[in-house]
Order: sequence, then structure tokens, then C-alpha cells
Amino acid sequence: MKARVKTWTVPLAAGLSAALLAGCGADKGDGESGDAAKVVVGMSDEVLATDPADGYDPGSWLLFNNVFQSLMSFPKGGSTPQPEAAEKCGFDGNASTVYRCTLQEGLKFSNGNALTSEDVKFSFERALQIDSDSGPVPLLSTIDRIETPDERTVVFHLKVPDATFPSKIASGAGSIVDHREYEAGALRNDGKAVGSGPYKLDSFSETEAVFSVNPEYKGTAEVKNGGVTLTFFHGDQKRLGSALKQGDVDVAYRGLTAQDIATLQGSLSADDEQIQVVEGSSAEVQHLVFNMDDPVAGKRAVREAFAYLVDRDALVRDVYEATATPLYSIVPAGIGTHSTAFFDRYGGTPQPGKARKALRSAGITDKVKLTLWSTPSRYGPATDQELKAIAKQLNDSGLFEATVESVEFGQYEKDVQAGKYGVYVKGWVPDYPDPDNFTAPFFGPDNVLGNNYENKQITGKIIPDTSAMADRAATEDKFAELQNLVSEDIPVLPLWQGKQYAVAHGNVTGLEWTLDASTVFRFWEIKKG
Repeated sequence: MKARVKTWTVPLAAGLSAALLAGCGADKGDGESGDAAKVVVGMSDEVLATDPADGYDPGSWLLFNNVFQSLMSFPKGGSTPQPEAAEKCGFDGNASTVYRCTLQEGLKFSNGNALTSEDVKFSFERALQIDSDSGPVPLLSTIDRIETPDERTVVFHLKVPDATFPSKIASGAGSIVDHREYEAGALRNDGKAVGSGPYKLDSFSETEAVFSVNPEYKGTAEVKNGGVTLTFFHGDQKRLGSALKQGDVDVAYRGLTAQDIATLQGSLSADDEQIQVVEGSSAEVQHLVFNMDDPVAGKRAVREAFAYLVDRDALVRDVYEATATPLYSIVPAGIGTHSTAFFDRYGGTPQPGKARKALRSAGITDKVKLTLWSTPSRYGPATDQELKAIAKQLNDSGLFEATVESVEFGQYEKDVQAGKYGVYVKGWVPDYPDPDNFTAPFFGPDNVLGNNYENKQITGKIIPDTSAMADRAATEDKFAELQNLVSEDIPVLPLWQGKQYAVAHGNVTGLEWTLDASTVFRFWEIKKG
């Protein structure tokens, strides 16, 4: 598999809260009410692709999850995939190498064409053939071949046992396209999309994407609005805030900093019906990463001192203003098999005495000089502040002389892959809510961390074993072992787990069902009226 750049979190600059608090104007919607009312969502993220063989970013997957169907989908608030375009799916036997799906009867695309097993086979083979660098192929790499015995049956033969396959195809990577509308070997670049999901894409431009309800849709979603317009603000947070204040948008999503959220939550009274801050769960995480080949960070004693000195509670309180929670393992809370391995081993409060002992036991008596590398252009403006706070925590112990350098993302990724950094930051937004998605991409072949870490027990035993276990609850002991091994070796230091937020007018409901660990923003759950 090619090494690819994964999608990371992109919080933006301050300004939204000030615009909103300057005056929360009355809603100036289109006058529709009830279930038929249309909703306008303002978003700071870009939608980089309308073709599911190409997009692998939060904005594009938002479009895919609403326009295209997948065989399986994640129910609201749940992490176990359920049938969607499929009537039923399951592995043949216990080997987890043959996955069989039976499609619902009468499925149609938004253009009226029938959706059959031919379209499913075409969609997956097309994505694999195109193999776009910015596409979802890493999630489909275990597919060997696909059979279609009849119009409603699809059989996936996998190269290796992959019990997470149902979750992978429930994500945006599983989007089904009409084989009559897409070329097998080329990406579609006309800004159009034809799927069988709850919505159809009516138009797509630099400023907005307009979605109407798909009358041909047949699946589990129950649409509660008359359509959605997604308005793009391209990072202009002040303009997004003004648009929400003036009623030009009903919902602001993915355009909020920690300071915005804290200011809004602190200023809105419990009975304020004009504006609301909706909080949801998230499996987004951020880690410090250590280059195991670095002459300083490669020393375990140095990494152990980090683990004893970094104060996550202070970071969450002072930098992220309680819009995140401390994270003490690589698998976040809310995901099955989550543990607190780093808390259990290093505690939850700074312990400079133990940090000093670790360094002195390794013969390190001078202050440890190193640089923490940041990239706010990808992980948000608070990232520099966060790393400066960590550097101060280290330096205040008297054991370190740490500095912070900030680099634009393009150069940052090149330097990480070239091994130029000893300590750097990485964030992760999961593709699917399974512990595999927080472990295999970090510690498997061609991993996204680029830190020269390999533990053969993890790569040779735990990851293959857990990938073969269809009963995901049965993986708990093995993932617990993996989390313990990582806490012992310290190739990464988990920092925090994020929360999701949306700000909306008081007449908007259902947002709580769009903000969960599956990362699926469900248009159909939003109701205005």
C-alpha cells in the first residue's frame, strides 16, 4: 500500500464567538416549516472531491455519506455497522476472508437507474484501479477479488482475514456509484455526483453545494428536512459568524475554536432560544510522536521523562478550554477496548522526581535539549500554543531545555518522512470507530507516523490476530496488550481526545445525532421548524 496523508483536524482562527455575541439576530430562513423546511449549513472545511474514488478528507466524506449509499452504515450513536444498501451481510464461516452481501430489492440511483451487484463490484474495483493518492484505497487494500453470482449478491474475497471489513465499507470508502455514470479508469471532475443515498447533489461550486431529498432512496435514514445547502466559508470564520448571526445559515459546523466554544457556552443562558451550542462525542485524537532513530528522542529515558512531566489536564484547561479531554492511551474513550495504559504506568499528574530518576538512571545529567515541531496550518492555531505549553512544562522541571518550531504542513510532512524531527505532533480523525483504526495505521506497514518504530509483537502477532477476529468484543485482551506495549515503549505520547460541536439557531433540532464517534454528519437528522 502507498503511504498516504490521512485527514487531520483543522480548527480555525478566533472570531466566530465575537460575531455571534455582537448580536444574535432573528432567524431569516426561507419561511418553510415542519419536516419540509430546508436547512443551510455553514462549514469551514473544503470539499476536495465529489468522486468517492478520490476523496479522503472530512468535507468530501460529508458529501459522500449523504449522497451515496454503502452496503453497511453506522447507526446514529452506534459503532457497529448495520445493513444499508444491503439487506444482509456477513462472513462465510469463521475465517473472515469471504464477505457476502445480499442487496435490498428495488434499489435505484437518484437518476432512476437500477442499483445492482454490478454497480457495487464496479465501485470497489474502480477505486482500486484508479488508486488515487488522495483516495480511500488504504481501506480497501485487503480486497483480492469480487464476485457477483446474481444481481443482488456480492461476494468479497479478501487477501487476509479482515474482521474490520464491514466497518471499512460502512465508511465513505464504501460509496456505491452508478457504473453508467462513471469511467472505470478515470476520476470524475465535473463537480457532479450520482448516488443512491438520502440526498442528490443538485449543484456544486466554490461557494456552495445544494442537496435535495432523493425520492428514489431506499434505506435506513429517515429524512427530517426538505433539503440542505452546504455553504463554504474557506476559513473565513468572521464571515461564518456573521452569516449565522444574520440568519443566512442555520448551522455552523467545523468552524469553531476552543475559545469560541468556551465563550459561547459561558455567555448563553439556559433559556436562550436564539442560539445553541450542541456538543457531541468524538474519537479525534492528538499525540506527540517520537522519532525512534533520533539521537535524543530515541532514548527511552527521554521519552519516559516526557510521560512523567506532560500535564494533560493543564493543556485541556488552559489551551483547549475543556473542549477536549485528557487521553491516556492510543485507543480513545468510547471505542471498544479503550484502556488507560499511560495513566496506569505514569500517573495523571506531573512527577518530576520520577522523570529525574529515569534520566539519571540512563546516565543523562545535563538538561535535555530538543525541539518540539508544530504545524498549525493543519492542526489549528492552538497547536503552537499547546506545544509551547508542553515545552514550558518540561523546562519548569529543570530537566529540559525545550523549544518549539512551527512549519507549514507541506514542508512539515516532507520533513517528518525524511526523519528530520525528533518530537512532533500528529492528529487523527478515524475512518471507522474500531480500535483497529487507531492501531494498524500507526504501527503497521507504511504507517502514518513515520517515526521508525516497530514492535514485532504488535506487527507480527497482535494486528494480524485482531484483524481476523469477527467478534470484536473478543479482541479486548489483545488490544489491551498492544496498548500496554505502546505505553512501555513510548513511540507516541497520547495528549487529548476531542469533542465535536455545532452552533445553530434555536429552531434547529437533531444535531446531537450528527456528532458521534462514527464521524458521519447525517444531514437527514437535522430538522428546522
